[in-house]
Amino acid sequence: MPHVLTGSSSMQDYLEAILDLAEKDGLVRVSDIASRLSISKPSVTQMIENLKKQELVKQEPYGPVELTGAGRELATKVRQRHRLLKKFLIDVLEVDPEIAERDACMIEHVISPQTMEKLVEFLAVFSTREGLINKD
Repeated sequence: MPHVLTGSSSMQDYLEAILDLAEKDGLVRVSDIASRLSISKPSVTQMIENLKKQELVKQEPYGPVELTGAGRELATKVRQRHRLLKKFLIDVLEVDPEIAERDACMIEHVISPQTMEKLVEFLAVFSTREGLINKD
């Protein structure tokens, strides 16, 4: 089933955290996710079950959490969006990096998907044209 950049902000945070942890450490355990997101292990377990039902992650009982192809694609989009917003806040608006990190996360979760997509398109064109920021 095709996935678009939807779902709760919490779900998107989980996917991004799993992607980051997988790239850094290889195996992703529930305890790693809980630590990264500062939440309880039972909460992580509950979200992992939800993500499994949506075919975004796979996990054998008590095993590591792995993104599926669709989960990796969605997590990558979430991360790219977040990084683009953060770089814009820092490089163009000159926001302090710590504040920009928090604000980028909040912005991406409170505006509509349509507005977010238009903002990302604008920033991508602007950054390329102006040479101020890049997409990575």
